[in-house]
Amino acid sequence: MTLAEKILATHCDKDKVSPGEFINVRVDLILANDITAPIAIKEFRKIGTDKVFNPKKVVMVPDHFVPNKDIASAEQVKLMREFCREQGVIFFELGRAGIEHVLLPEQGLVLPGDVVIGADSHTCTYGALGAFATGMGSTDIAAAMATGDIWMKVPPTIKLVYRGELGKWVGGKDLILYTIGDIGVDGALYSAMEFAGEAIDSLPIDGRFTMANMAIEAGAKAGLFKVDNKTQLYIKSRAQRPYRVYQPDSATEYARIIDYDVALIEPQVAFPHSPANTRPISQVGNVEIDQVVIGSCTNGRLEDLRIAAQILKRRKVHPRVRCIIIPGSQQVYLDVLTGGLMEIFIKAGAVVSTPTCGPCLGGHMGVLADGERCVSTTNRNFIGRMGSPKSEVYLSNPAVAAASAVAGRIASPDEVIR
Repeated sequence: MTLAEKILATHCDKDKVSPGEFINVRVDLILANDITAPIAIKEFRKIGTDKVFNPKKVVMVPDHFVPNKDIASAEQVKLMREFCREQGVIFFELGRAGIEHVLLPEQGLVLPGDVVIGADSHTCTYGALGAFATGMGSTDIAAAMATGDIWMKVPPTIKLVYRGELGKWVGGKDLILYTIGDIGVDGALYSAMEFAGEAIDSLPIDGRFTMANMAIEAGAKAGLFKVDNKTQLYIKSRAQRPYRVYQPDSATEYARIIDYDVALIEPQVAFPHSPANTRPISQVGNVEIDQVVIGSCTNGRLEDLRIAAQILKRRKVHPRVRCIIIPGSQQVYLDVLTGGLMEIFIKAGAVVSTPTCGPCLGGHMGVLADGERCVSTTNRNFIGRMGSPKSEVYLSNPAVAAASAVAGRIASPDEVIR
């Protein structure tokens, strides 16, 4: 079996599962946020049970409109808070929270071999730790909160093998953007993407989170990495419960195997209005910009911000550009502060925000006006994603985003730091 199939088989007490098979799966963790949790809570009330199946396995994180931007968002979080107090469910209050997909692995709530479902499409992020993690609708989340399991169809698995050595300024964001540009936004539709190869072995955990996060942008059900020493080191100080490591069988048959030579991959930029509309940085041309956002559940981790700081150090954000930097969690924010990155960002002329999804979905702090262009380290650039439907969003890695903030146009880091 593939990695995804092995995890799912164990969680439905079967010796083997096959693609296309419908199964009932036990879940290890259920997640919802300030947009999706209120719907799930209302649906949960209709089921007729008084208690969630296990309060230690349900987590709610307000992160999209925080700090509350208006009365409506305040009411959403209030509903979550009161439900969590009533049920004893894990709730991350403002000041202790962060962007959910940065926060949960950091807190040791997601571990290898888990099945995790979340009322957010980027729940697939946790596949970086060797978990089967996928997004679902709020109604499915309500049912899982009541029963502890969920039905799903076993997805076929596409194996993506990245060979060779990564070039300068090339990271997980570039690998996944390149892949989506190659196979399209439906290239892995309802499939599990299994990432492998020596380039993946050398990729830091933060880069793996980025790739797993954007599996959904290729239409995938999940994106998974094998557990290795880097994974074990990451979770060693975080895990507070037992976990099980799964490995795919060597004789596994995959729905498709795709090979990439990463030496041929430059930093990538996804042009409007699709993550698949990618170009290498050398072919971007002259695209002037108004805003840069560095952060989100895709690239808001410490390593991402260190890369941005490397570019911004002793440089200034272009006077025409607004640069918004958002650490992914309170811990990342603290590391930015104690590690000297905050001073670099502020002296460069950037603004550093409390952890929030905010601008990624055009919801809060960094909404775009008509005709404005933004380079963002987020995961989607659909029409109107970050504000006005007449604005444009260009996706990139943190190095390109920081370089673009300095240049006032989409630029390679080498153009800025040479």
